[in-house]
Amino acid sequence: MTHDLVIEAEGLVKHFGETKALQGVDLAVARGTVLGVLGPNGAGKTTAVRILSTLLQPDSGHARIAGFDVVKDAERVRQSIGLTGQYASVDEDLSGRQNLVLFGTLLDLGRVGARARAAELLEWFDLTAAADRPAKTYSGGMRRRLDLAASLVGRPDVIFLDEPTTGLDPSKREDMWDVVRSLVTDGSTVLLTTQYLEEADALADEITVIDHGRVIAHDTPEGLKRVVGGQTLEVRPSDLTRMAEAATILGQVSTGTGGPEEIRKGVLAVPVADDSALTATVSRLASAGIGVTELSLHLPSLDEVFFSLTGRTASEDDTTTKEVA
Repeated sequence: MTHDLVIEAEGLVKHFGETKALQGVDLAVARGTVLGVLGPNGAGKTTAVRILSTLLQPDSGHARIAGFDVVKDAERVRQSIGLTGQYASVDEDLSGRQNLVLFGTLLDLGRVGARARAAELLEWFDLTAAADRPAKTYSGGMRRRLDLAASLVGRPDVIFLDEPTTGLDPSKREDMWDVVRSLVTDGSTVLLTTQYLEEADALADEITVIDHGRVIAHDTPEGLKRVVGGQTLEVRPSDLTRMAEAATILGQVSTGTGGPEEIRKGVLAVPVADDSALTATVSRLASAGIGVTELSLHLPSLDEVFFSLTGRTASEDDTTTKEVA
């Protein structure tokens, strides 16, 4: 195993009766990076996180966190990690401040240290104004932020975020993304499970895709996007009466068998092999005197990659393999 890896898993297997939650999963996360773990519902993502965070023991296989075995050195692992699960773990009858102080006390920060750390986290997560209100009065977004704050009380080196933004509106989701980026900047290592593919695209240095308890792909976001194929060139002529001429030019650089497709009103798109298609198209449009208001070249989205790999969307339930834990 490589010393630069903070999270290491080899051949993790976990069955719940007839359900094969994990069937030989390997994971690796380098220090100071984010690994996004993607998969349909029931794919085994949460089971993997629970094993890595010592909440479950694998039937076979091995895993180490910060150099400590998750089974043999479970206590040392728990001292190194923070965990935010899919559901809030805070006490709703306590205030936000009381929750964080309680976690600090349990982590032996001492009364003064626990209160100081709680105040620091409340400010960081924009919860100071609500700090002394019961957590049950918090909105869903505030509870998620409090839950994440609680997982960071002990300044863990390794953080597991199991679908941390589920249920948040888009603006609050982006706030959480900023928090994750700050954690990594400060030196933390993050394993993130999510069904929001734009979230993985925005945060992950590398992505592992799990389906039916097995790893079916692993690469950088850009590397995975190239799995689907080449790039797509999109053009919107400024004069829509010249759409047919623009389509002819795009057809000359297309790698597809059909003609350009109008993907949105006035926007033509074709598959192309590489970046040279953009230069050729710009030159030919200019020669023809066709102005454009939009011109872009991009790789497939992670949504397209995910569907290509699994045959379904990230949020689609898998009725044949339900994740028990």
